[in-house]
Amino acid sequence: PGQWKGMNTVSGRITTGIRPDTVFMPFHWPGEGRANTLTNPALDPTSRMPEFKVCAVRVEVAG
Repeated sequence: PGQWKGMNTVSGRITTGIRPDTVFMPFHWPGEGRANTLTNPALDPTSRMPEFKVCAVRVEVAG
């Protein structure tokens, strides 16, 4: 188990454009709902870039 970072409720869709085991959420925009507030704070050991593109998620149907 990892560290709980929070949650975000968004609309989603299923597509054949990405792998079935992949979730995509835009992360470039600022503001309260930005995805990067929920991502892993770790840095890549070689580049020292934040690992914003790698994190575990749980997807649930809202309602």
